[in-house]
Amino acid sequence: AGGAAADVVMGSAEEAAGAAYNVVPIRLGEDDTTFYFQKEGFGFVNPLHDIPLYADRDKKIFNMVVEIPRWTNAKLELKTSEPLAPIVQDTKKGKKRFVHNVYPYKGYIWNYGCLAQTWEDPTQVHMETGALGDGDPLDVCEVGSKVASVGDVIQVKVLGVLGMIDEGEMDWKIV
Repeated sequence: AGGAAADVVMGSAEEAAGAAYNVVPIRLGEDDTTFYFQKEGFGFVNPLHDIPLYADRDKKIFNMVVEIPRWTNAKLELKTSEPLAPIVQDTKKGKKRFVHNVYPYKGYIWNYGCLAQTWEDPTQVHMETGALGDGDPLDVCEVGSKVASVGDVIQVKVLGVLGMIDEGEMDWKIV
């Protein structure tokens, strides 16, 4: 980790938040798995509210919750409308969502997830675009070389931000 802005710092959940987080997969059907978070000594926790935003505020290192591991296709996300905000496979019009392969790559070419303790307010108009927030946590594209697992809490440094409008809503992507 030392210096260059392009460095991406990754660490275990224990290093990131002072206690270990475990992801508990619960099968709801043949193709349906819901991932819940547990914290040692606390039981089940909500990753959006109970994982700190900063791993190290002074060094500007953030905690990222991995929703979609690198090289996978299933579009997973925190289900913020459910108790404990588990990670589930996203659906659109009743169908499970997947990202397409773009030759020569398979699935997402990075670890994709969100920053804990963030939320895009759907009632707030962004002065940069005039669009409302999308009602989701801030998205993160972690561009390091490691392959994470669903629910990993990894440490990241921000390189930049990309503001996108998706179906009329503001959708920030942190890189």
